Amino acid sequence: MKALVNFIFETEMLRKTPRSGFQFLGSGSESVAEHVLSTIFIGYTLCKTEPLADEGKVLKLCLLHDLLEARTGDMNYVNKKYMSADEGKALAELTAPLFFGAEIGNLLTEFKEMKTLESRLAHDADQLALIFQLKELGDLGNKYSGEWIAFARKRLVTGPGIRMAETVLETDWTEWWFQDKSDWWVNGGNDRENG
Repeated sequence: MKALVNFIFETEMLRKTPRSGFQFLGSGSESVAEHVLSTIFIGYTLCKTEPLADEGKVLKLCLLHDLLEARTGDMNYVNKKYMSADEGKALAELTAPLFFGAEIGNLLTEFKEMKTLESRLAHDADQLALIFQLKELGDLGNKYSGEWIAFARKRLVTGPGIRMAETVLETDWTEWWFQDKSDWWVNGGNDRENG
């Protein structure tokens, strides 16, 4: 039980680990855990468009894809030009005490290799999580987010992922809640009698 508890404490570090690329974008922020949650929801949604995909596996891949960042931190593209993380050592030390460590290792290898439908969907979910956030930041005025989106789109590898990105770009980030421009926004849904 001690190894399991320590594993959960380690995963909690993802809430405290910032996604480091936003410092270069000039706006936006999120933790690795927030990014992972977005990736999971996107992966779940992408699975609904691919009936042959093993949804459970996609969700596991999305859940675990950045797990090593609890140990290595988040390496953005600028950092990666000059430094590298020893992911092999991080993986070995993370998984050694866990009786299910081999499963984690296998899933992270599958995610990285992108040879299966499930790993490609999880990969696209990871990129789409960034695209969704960049679209929101662009709608709020960040003039660089569009350039970042262009590069993230080039990393997409599945039909559903590519189509979702296209739709993201056509959709205002507020549309889901602010598409109804009725008088509801004046009175908040309260029926006012005689003023």
